[in-house]
Amino acid sequence: MTIKQSILVTVDSVVFTIIQNKLHVLLGKRDIAPFKDMWALPGGFVKDQESIDDAAYRDLAEETAVKDIYLEQLYTFGNPKRDPRGRVVTVAYMAIVARENIAIKAWAYTKEVWFYPVDKLPKLAFDHKDIVYYALKRLQWKLEYTNIAQYLLPKEFPLTELQHVYQIVFAKKFDVRNFRKKIAQLGIIKDTWKMQKWQAYRPAKLYTFVSKKVEIVEVL
Repeated sequence: MTIKQSILVTVDSVVFTIIQNKLHVLLGKRDIAPFKDMWALPGGFVKDQESIDDAAYRDLAEETAVKDIYLEQLYTFGNPKRDPRGRVVTVAYMAIVARENIAIKAWAYTKEVWFYPVDKLPKLAFDHKDIVYYALKRLQWKLEYTNIAQYLLPKEFPLTELQHVYQIVFAKKFDVRNFRKKIAQLGIIKDTWKMQKWQAYRPAKLYTFVSKKVEIVEVL
């Protein structure tokens, strides 16, 4: 039986970071049709002889200068009408990076790039709004049961900053004493024996994560 199909595959990445105590996502303003002048996630078509994961890593490397980034495959979005150019399936990824570890630049077919707060997104091209919100749910889920919060933090941080990551992503307050007690019990961070510098108030101790490997731990 002969099967004739004309399906194209793209990758799109939701790049999360924290800026000024708000969760942000990286967007680019498109300079071509379809959806010209609308904001969209960084992404592109998968090349011949290229794996999906390789395409995602290549795409991020071309569009950002990053180090110490976490990247995982998120979900496949394949609504037949999601792209007016034809039958295009996209494999979405979630990327997590501390702001100081990323430098952004305009990528192909964009005129402007910017980090937008997740709670104040502009109107997005394609089905990218759905992808962002799916990624946000995945981020919250991963924070609940892994040590992935480290990718939103500098290498060394006070405990207050770690708690802020959870409060920002979940948009809720956590009891300071209970949060610190749980983190201490898990043993996922260790004291660097350094103090936070350049603080007008009492400097805080600095901590770092014990392992860079993503591990399953019941944080919340």
